[in-house]
Amino acid sequence: MHPLERLLNLTALLLNTRRPLTFEEIRDQIPAYQQDDSASAKRMFERDKDTLRDVGIPVELEPTDVWDVEKGYRIPRERYYLPDMEFTPDETWALFVAAHMPGEDAEAASAFQKLSAGSERGVLAAVAGRAPAPGVDVSGPPLAAVAEALARRRAVRFKYRPLSGEPAERQVDPYGLVFRSGHWYLVGQDRERNDVRAYRLSRMLSRVRELGEASPPPDGFSAMRHVEAGPWGLGRPAATARVGFSPKVGWLAVATTPGARVIRTRADEWVELEVPASQTDSFSSWVLSFGADARVYSPKPIREQVVERLRAVVAGFERVVEPGGEDG
Repeated sequence: MHPLERLLNLTALLLNTRRPLTFEEIRDQIPAYQQDDSASAKRMFERDKDTLRDVGIPVELEPTDVWDVEKGYRIPRERYYLPDMEFTPDETWALFVAAHMPGEDAEAASAFQKLSAGSERGVLAAVAGRAPAPGVDVSGPPLAAVAEALARRRAVRFKYRPLSGEPAERQVDPYGLVFRSGHWYLVGQDRERNDVRAYRLSRMLSRVRELGEASPPPDGFSAMRHVEAGPWGLGRPAATARVGFSPKVGWLAVATTPGARVIRTRADEWVELEVPASQTDSFSSWVLSFGADARVYSPKPIREQVVERLRAVVAGFERVVEPGGEDG
């Protein structure tokens, strides 16, 4: 087993346990530690535990019972998962201006990137050291314009390219800015649709222009709740699907899929999950990313969507490699 796979297995096990696990219990569930020499296995575990701690994963040692007779290990979810960040208009504008002032203030830019990276900070720090966090979408002029409109409580209009359909103009009362999964989103009241929507700033095709005074958000409004994301894509999932995963990837699907619920583990060790889903390309792509190690069983429309997407991928591949054609 590759050391990285062993570390991932250990992280998933300790993250999903409801109580601290002793080393013997951990050894029973992770084959890499099931060698004949228990002392060697324990040394390997100690090295792995220290490695996880070195990259910021909080492996904690806790009593396994009220008498504190024996200690066990676990990773508290509340310490492992950093919360998504939601800034007030003034805070967002101050961060953006500080990071983009003339003179290229390296410390301000670095601080802005770390805050923007959110939950990815620990992983990026472990891999990239002191390098700037990659993939941070600052969205250029739209972010500055939207942040200013928020601070001044002004409505905005812009041309927008949705995931499906033709680009069109949107008129929005801004309620909040959210950074999620590498992108900035404007959350606000869409005047034409009379509903709260989220718009990714990188899909704005025109300048952001002000329209006049904007309506205030409702009491207790949370912009973050309107930018929920998962395998189903952006927004709240419309349905649930029953998906099977092979023993090779089942633990990963359980550990990383928001809202997943284990239905059963079959005799062949495939695990069946009920997961939030939607009849979208986002969900189909997520399932297909597991290759032959994932199968959608229900509901029928979502299964057919995944099958149709798979057929399109296969057809595209066949066109690329057909005899006499150019190699892609």
